[in-house]
Amino acid sequence: MINKKTAASAAIDTVTHSGKLTHFDATDNAHMVDVGSKSETHRIAIATGTIQMRAETLLLIQSGTAKKGDVLGIARIAAIMATKRTSDLIPLCHPLALTKVAIEFEVDLETDSIACRAQVETYGKTGVEIEALAAVQIGLLTIYDMCKAVDRGMVITNVKLLKKRGGKSGQWTSQ
Repeated sequence: MINKKTAASAAIDTVTHSGKLTHFDATDNAHMVDVGSKSETHRIAIATGTIQMRAETLLLIQSGTAKKGDVLGIARIAAIMATKRTSDLIPLCHPLALTKVAIEFEVDLETDSIACRAQVETYGKTGVEIEALAAVQIGLLTIYDMCKAVDRGMVITNVKLLKKRGGKSGQWTSQ
């Protein structure tokens, strides 16, 4: 296999906490990270994101009269399901036994938006950041899907990890 390491990827390597991208082996081949020797710890990740829409769309969601039903209720279930299926979607992600998934939606009438917040927990050898981010993305995408007939201009934005805790690297909080 040709070594595809470039100046750009070398620069990226230097900014990771270990100095190396963990999903590549010494010859730059993709691999699933070996977590066998890691300690099991309580791991928590919190992620957030927002979907912006027309005021009329937001009112439709709030009124519970959307044609497809309870938009936020269905989006909550979709977000929870996303956490459980993350390893099916992200090729090198470990399947995890989750111990808690909490999804919250907050409607903001001033900005005509809905924020999604996901908290995911496990006791294990690897973190749940990807599961929390997947929950937010799928929750917001479900809102889009359910309301696209009346508002195709909705925008999903500001999806990010807010906090993670557990494991060897300890706690990290977004700034």
